[in-house]
Amino acid sequence: MPRALITGITGQDGLYLAELLVAKGYDVHGVIRGQNNPKRGLVEDLLPDVTLHAGDLTDMSSLIRALRDSDPDEVYNLGAVSFVAYSWENAALTADVTAKGVLTVLESLRLHCGEDPSRVRFYQASSSEMFGKVQETPQHERTLLWPRSPYGVSKVFGHHMTVNYRESYGMHASSGILFNHESPRRGPEFVTRKISQAVAAISLDRADALVLGNLDPQRDWGFAGDYVEAMWLMLQQDEPDDYVIATGETHSIREFVATAFAHVGIDDWQRYVRQDPRFMRPAEVDRLVGDASKARDKLGWKPRVGFEELVAMMVDADIAALEAGW
Repeated sequence: MPRALITGITGQDGLYLAELLVAKGYDVHGVIRGQNNPKRGLVEDLLPDVTLHAGDLTDMSSLIRALRDSDPDEVYNLGAVSFVAYSWENAALTADVTAKGVLTVLESLRLHCGEDPSRVRFYQASSSEMFGKVQETPQHERTLLWPRSPYGVSKVFGHHMTVNYRESYGMHASSGILFNHESPRRGPEFVTRKISQAVAAISLDRADALVLGNLDPQRDWGFAGDYVEAMWLMLQQDEPDDYVIATGETHSIREFVATAFAHVGIDDWQRYVRQDPRFMRPAEVDRLVGDASKARDKLGWKPRVGFEELVAMMVDADIAALEAGW
C-alpha cells in the first residue's frame, strides 16, 4: 500500500486529493495546523481512514516528525496562505507560510531521505498568479513570471525553490502550475464562492444583493476535483517536471456572475449586483489563460468539467446547503 502525506489537507484541494488517493488504495496522512483546528472534524468525518499529524509549515521539527511517523512515498505540499486579497494585508505571514514554508518542507524532506533524495516524490502547488502581469497569452511552463501580489511573489519563490532542490539534490520534485480551480468546497472568501452563495440566497429570497469589486478580470476556471488528478499523475512519472494545469478557456467575473444567475432563472442580474471599491486589488491581474498541452501530451490529463457545469455545481450545492439549514 503506497503512503502519501498531504499538507493543507483541510483545504479544497487537500480534501479532493485525499479522496482520490484513498480510492486508489493509498494510506493517506495529513498535516494539520493547531491542536484545535476547526476543520479537523470535517476531515475526520469525510475521510475517517486518513491519519492526521500536528504540524506547521513554519516549524521544521513538526514536519520532520510528520515525515518520520508517516514514512510516505509521496508528499503533496498544498498548504499556503492562499487568499490573494489577504496577502496584501498580511504580506509577512504570507511569505513565511507560502514562500518559506516550501523551503521548510523541501529541507525536511531532504533530511528525511538521507542518501537517497529521490526515494520520496514531492509535489509543489504552484499557481497561475505567478504570471501576474502576463507577458504572453496563453501562459505555459516557459512564460516569464511577473507576480502582482505578495501571494504571487511567494508562490514564485516556492516554485523556483522546488526547481532548485530538484537540480541541486536530484529530488523527484515537480510543480503543478494550476490555474483557477473551484468547487463547492471553495472557501467563502473567494469570489467564485461568494458569487455562488449570494446567488443561492437571492434565488431563495434570503438576500437581495451581491457586492463585488472589479467585474472585468478574466480567469481560466476549472474544477478542483479534476485538477488533483493531475497532481497525482505528475508523481507517477519517471522524471520530475513542471506542468501547467488549465482548461484553455477564459471567462470574466462578469460572465461567472451572469452564468450563476441564469442557472436560477434570473436574467436581469445587474439589479442585484453592486460594486464596492473596498474589494478592488491594489494591483490587478487582468487576464489569465493556460496552455496545458504538456500535461495533455505527457500526463494524458484533460479537464472533464466545463465552465457552465462548474458554476451550476457550485450554485446547486449552496442552494442545498441553505435549504438544509447549514
